[in-house]
Amino acid sequence: MTGAAVRRVLHEVIGEILPTVDVDRIDGGRHLRDLGADSIERVEIIMAVCARLRVTEPLASFGDIRDIDHLVAFLSEVSTR
Repeated sequence: MTGAAVRRVLHEVIGEILPTVDVDRIDGGRHLRDLGADSIERVEIIMAVCARLRVTEPLASFGDIRDIDHLVAFLSEVSTR
């Protein structure tokens, strides 16, 4: 899946789980916690995005994700496996 498609799904999910976040704040260099997502919300976001992309990846694989750009790149890569 392309990075643009993954980013679109990620933005949709963030908007659903963190409805008070202004979409303009969803910047590639930010971490989900910078948007106000606590640890449970971060897991919910990752699980929802993976479900929508039909990606099965252990949650432990996301432990080193440093920002939204890295998350998009990682999901783009694993969605093509």
